[in-house]
Amino acid sequence: MDLDLNKFRTLIPVNALYEDNLLYLAEQAQVERYLTGEQIFNIGDNDPDTIFLMSGEICLTSPEGEEILVSAGSDRGLHALASRKPRHYRGVVVSPSATVVRFDAALLERLLAWGHFSPEFAINNGPKVDQGPNAEQSEWMMSMMQTTAFTRLPATNIQDLFSRMEEVEARAGDLIVKAGDPGDYYYVIKQGRCRVTLPSDTGEVVLAELGPCSSFGEEALITDSVRNANVSMLSHGKLMRLAKIDFLQLLEAPLLQWIDYPTLVKMTTDGAIRIDVRFRREFEHNGLRGSLNIPQNQLRAAIPDLDKSKQYIVYCDSGQRSATCAFLLSQQGFDVYVLEGGLSAIRG
Repeated sequence: MDLDLNKFRTLIPVNALYEDNLLYLAEQAQVERYLTGEQIFNIGDNDPDTIFLMSGEICLTSPEGEEILVSAGSDRGLHALASRKPRHYRGVVVSPSATVVRFDAALLERLLAWGHFSPEFAINNGPKVDQGPNAEQSEWMMSMMQTTAFTRLPATNIQDLFSRMEEVEARAGDLIVKAGDPGDYYYVIKQGRCRVTLPSDTGEVVLAELGPCSSFGEEALITDSVRNANVSMLSHGKLMRLAKIDFLQLLEAPLLQWIDYPTLVKMTTDGAIRIDVRFRREFEHNGLRGSLNIPQNQLRAAIPDLDKSKQYIVYCDSGQRSATCAFLLSQQGFDVYVLEGGLSAIRG
């Protein structure tokens, strides 16, 4: 079924979104039709959706038997249905038919967190801001919002992230990151392409080529060390960069999940897969039996072979190399954990 955008624009707080963001949310939404007597949701449901009534009438029933009638277009009908989770009401259609629209609640929160002002804020504090980001900025933000890393960030972090990022113009051939330099920024490619190379005695070894919305530069920031590779522009483009202190606060902290050794043992028993990210000879010397060995410099290439339905625990000697690997895996949508302190914490 098609979504009635005119009605969609009246929903609260959907009506606080900039038009481009509202249309993006509409594209992600599902419209469903129910007949009289059919149940839309039940008490105790803990689904991730926000549900709005678009047409018809439903009855919300609490565990105590309290009943609330909600009609589409009414003041109550402009708000999400039984939004608290787990749901505190059962929703059943009482009109001949009803339609609802549902979408991911976290997506709405992330879109709202872009600094958009609600109508109430605009009335109390000045004129309402109707002009959102320009088309180029909006397209880039939408692309970033679809990356796995951003879907796992708290909404407030996303708001701060965009406000603190700085745009940098770059031309083909520009050296953005130089091996041996201290880590200062985390980069996301807004436009253009980059090449990652490793200096060697015989020239440079190409490690990867990166396109829009790809990121680089996190390793030196997480490990508080120097850059270990060169990154140069293959084409003219634009980069968004984030200072180290902001990266650690807004990106690293929310994406990394640290566990101790007893938790590692329990999770392994329950089926989690351990990955030793040290070099092969290190792993053969004292790796945990039953672990996979995927050295840090080979992890990007190995990602397509890993099963995203599994849990992973990464470890190294101290936790630094594994933290970098966990960040990379987390960005790619893996449920990954880091052994805090590494092997030294359990053998010290």
